[in-house]
Amino acid sequence: MPGDFVDFGEFVQATLPGLLRYGHALTGNPHDAADLVQTVLEKMGSRWSYVHEKTGDPLAYVRRSMANAHVSRWRRTRRENLVADLPDTSPHVPADPFEHEPLWRALRTLPPRQRAVMVLRYYEGLSEAEIARALGITQGTVKSQASKAIASLRTRLKSADGESEGSGAG
Repeated sequence: MPGDFVDFGEFVQATLPGLLRYGHALTGNPHDAADLVQTVLEKMGSRWSYVHEKTGDPLAYVRRSMANAHVSRWRRTRRENLVADLPDTSPHVPADPFEHEPLWRALRTLPPRQRAVMVLRYYEGLSEAEIARALGITQGTVKSQASKAIASLRTRLKSADGESEGSGAG
């Protein structure tokens, strides 16, 4: 399927739902996911002939680009921005339906690469080799990142489960 697309429009039409799901899992919300997908596809559209002919798997190329763009954005925006005055009003932020879901909350705490590995493995169902190609890392790195992420998720979910049991036993 990945090499079957000659036209960029066909590629986008066929892969957009999956890319939006992947973006949502990476960023944690659908709005940032749409921005991420749009940014990456915009850059890729102008280079489609190169991507299609040279990479052999445009979908893996897009996923890797999305992961890299997300990590770059995370690095740029994680710095504190000090302001002289506090804003007068708080902006209205719509509620995220997964905000109180323990697994999603725990997934959001993972570092970007670990989150990308977990999403590609368990949400998109890719093999370790496919994940390694998509992210431009070795299979060993995929395994170690997945192992660290699973251990972290287990710890966080156990502590979240213990807190919910402790609060309900009163």
